[in-house]
Amino acid sequence: MRHPEQVFAWVLVAKGQATQDLQWQSLQNDLSPGPDEVVVRNEFIGLNPVDWKMIRNWPPFWEQGHIPGVDGAGRVCKVGSKVTGITPGQRVCYHQDLHRPGSFASHTVVSSKALLQVPDTLPLSTAAALPCPLMTAWQAIEKIPHRPDAQVLITGAGGMVGRFLVQLAAKRGFRVTAMASARHAAALRQLGAQAVVDWAVQGKPGQYFAVFDTVNAEHAAGLTDQIEANGHILCIQDRLDSPPVPAFDKALSIHEVALNALHWLGSERQWQEFCRAGEQLLAMVAQERLSLPPPHIEPVSELPAALELTTTLDRPLKTVIDSRYLPNKE
Repeated sequence: MRHPEQVFAWVLVAKGQATQDLQWQSLQNDLSPGPDEVVVRNEFIGLNPVDWKMIRNWPPFWEQGHIPGVDGAGRVCKVGSKVTGITPGQRVCYHQDLHRPGSFASHTVVSSKALLQVPDTLPLSTAAALPCPLMTAWQAIEKIPHRPDAQVLITGAGGMVGRFLVQLAAKRGFRVTAMASARHAAALRQLGAQAVVDWAVQGKPGQYFAVFDTVNAEHAAGLTDQIEANGHILCIQDRLDSPPVPAFDKALSIHEVALNALHWLGSERQWQEFCRAGEQLLAMVAQERLSLPPPHIEPVSELPAALELTTTLDRPLKTVIDSRYLPNKE
């Protein structure tokens, strides 16, 4: 019989083009948290585009045997000596630092400051689907001033980040135009978009107070004509390395969004704000005040195939891996 705390993980054994280099391995059962860390027994793992993008590009700080994955949800099983307010058995979810061993494992060591407590009424399978897209949307909406009735454009609004952005922007009183494929139009209007436009539709010059772009820098730069003077452009999947308009022209504010920056440079105040907001948003999901489609759930043995599917147009909107029942390695 397998020891209940034996550790298994999907590890990267070679640089590859996709996920074929992930192998399921047994690790030594000595996972211990540092003074300000906890060990989480992952019950569900959320898959995100950043996962396969990092695997394909293999950052220089990853070594052979690295465990990928940024989102997980489960129960705390060990706490560090300086951790307060968190106890074993507590239900949590988290967004992991890209530099550290990730969530594609039975157990993950996580900084206690990054933990979000999950409401009792929110299934862990749903919680695992949330940290990366939900907190990315929150970080993006926080970057622009609150100006009710101002018009904003959200591109790629049919994806998870876009859907949360539509809802958060509408709740703040913005007039939301969503750019997405026609198949998403009905759902986006239900989420709060006042208008849904196709990718080929060009807006009026100076129409929007802010544009949230989830495509790439080139796409974002192509929308600057539609932003009003002193407006805002926010890049979520990329960044603008140079101003897209001349100096002293529209005087646009340019923003980039990157959750991982907090892990390296975030102050204690910023982390407290992040966790407070995250737990409030999780409560809103539990109370059905924020909506998301039920995630597609696959067993842990199917993680590489499920991750590969997220790179295609046939992908589910959100896939979560059930890691409660581990493959028998003995």
